[in-house]
Amino acid sequence: MSMQIIEAVPNFSEGRRVEVVDAIAAAIQTPGVHLLHRTSDWDHNRSVLTVAGEPEAVLVGLWQAVAVAAQQIDLRQQRGVHPRLGATDVVPLVPIAGISLDECVVLARRLGQRIGDELGLPVYFYEAAATRPDRRNLAAVRAGEYERLVEEIHLPRRQPDCGPTQVGPAGAVIVGARPFLIAFNVFLKTGDVAVAQQIARAVRESSGGLPAVKALGLLVDGQAQVSMNLVDFQVTPPHRVVEAIAAQASAVGVAIDRSELIGLLPQAALLSAAAHALHLPELGSEQVVEMAIRRAMDAGNPEPL
Repeated sequence: MSMQIIEAVPNFSEGRRVEVVDAIAAAIQTPGVHLLHRTSDWDHNRSVLTVAGEPEAVLVGLWQAVAVAAQQIDLRQQRGVHPRLGATDVVPLVPIAGISLDECVVLARRLGQRIGDELGLPVYFYEAAATRPDRRNLAAVRAGEYERLVEEIHLPRRQPDCGPTQVGPAGAVIVGARPFLIAFNVFLKTGDVAVAQQIARAVRESSGGLPAVKALGLLVDGQAQVSMNLVDFQVTPPHRVVEAIAAQASAVGVAIDRSELIGLLPQAALLSAAAHALHLPELGSEQVVEMAIRRAMDAGNPEPL
């Protein structure tokens, strides 16, 4: 039986206190869990960790990280431009090797049940792990953020899937399973957040824009930003989104300044962008020298060149 590997990309509602993020990162790195990437943003007041490993090890690391975040982050005091429902806001599990999305659903529900039972936090399941159709979409689960949840958790439609029907300072945790997602932001050469909001509406799927694109218009460090989740990069790759944003921005006399990647992205997305830019439609990993060397070495060829 081949080894099972999952990725998890937990988002924490803290991007300013380095010592808190350090404690969360330390907690998540249990034996067998590899911290692949870490990023924090002051304006979003949010940190994203990317970890991978065998499923059981990753579940232990995630539970420990959620526990530390609940102790260290008070949503009554926390503020940032990014929507949030809890100290640990969202925990997606992603199948990488030897495991299916359905198996990740089982893992997500196990993790959520343990968080609810042992940490006393309300838990909502989303995406493939959702227990009801109206909770598949993360934005729908997070509607109104922490503040509205405090007022509405007693309502039938806001009842958590696990854990208590009450909200403490750490808020709630949203746990799910999904395919690979690219978190990608584009900064505009303007400080007018209304421009970013207009462009976000134009490009996101829910407003009739590009399929598999979720987008918000935010103001980050005085600069307008289109903040996006590309939920299926094979349907709408990053380069296509950038082209669409550039066209929308140009129409109102604004240019793109730069882009920002949150976490990691698959090699296939880079190859797709390179093939598009270079007009090389048949470009594949077999034409990348480093990958050719790696394949030769993995095959035991003593002279990969």
